[in-house]
Amino acid sequence: MPSEKIYSDPVLGDISFRKRKGIRRMSIRVHPVKGISVSVPYLVPYSAAMAFFLLKKDWVVQTVERQKERLKDVPAASSGQIEAMRIQAKEQLPRRLAELAGRYGFSYNKVTIKHNSTNWGSCSARNNINLNLNLVRLPSVIRDYVLLHELCHLRHHDHGHAFHLLLEHVCTDNLLKACDEGDGTALELARAAAVTRAKYPMDHVFTKAIRQYPLL
Repeated sequence: MPSEKIYSDPVLGDISFRKRKGIRRMSIRVHPVKGISVSVPYLVPYSAAMAFFLLKKDWVVQTVERQKERLKDVPAASSGQIEAMRIQAKEQLPRRLAELAGRYGFSYNKVTIKHNSTNWGSCSARNNINLNLNLVRLPSVIRDYVLLHELCHLRHHDHGHAFHLLLEHVCTDNLLKACDEGDGTALELARAAAVTRAKYPMDHVFTKAIRQYPLL
């Protein structure tokens, strides 16, 4: 079974250390949607993985900054805007997460609303889900993709094939429901998914769509 630890870095926010069988060396991934994760061979201690991360931290910071540079013209949110989003997020996100969990048979421990600059959400090995308050800025069907992404991590704590198969299934079903309700964004994403040659069409089109919304 994969295992995971979350380290809260004072500069970069939550860093996910995920132990996985079948990998031979440690690696770091910086993703604009999925955040920062460190893949760790199963028998390597977390202390060694932390030392590896700290050795590469300057590179991680530079990579995050390069991603932000592409969005440098986006105005920073004021403290008032952040607080308004926090209130909205606490009201809306836990309720919607519970709805999706009930629809697709997921069970989690608790949900926490956070404000960080590296990821939209995370799921811990203890089945606790963290959600970024910026999610309230997204169109509803794209927001659902992030929530479903974290719910799928309750069963698969990595980004392997089994995880993606589950994510494709629940996202396809949820997208079709949104299309039936006449959601314009959902219709556009469904058309894009139908023509892409990506291995995982849902993940591909949603990841591409969410890049249009920088974290504030």
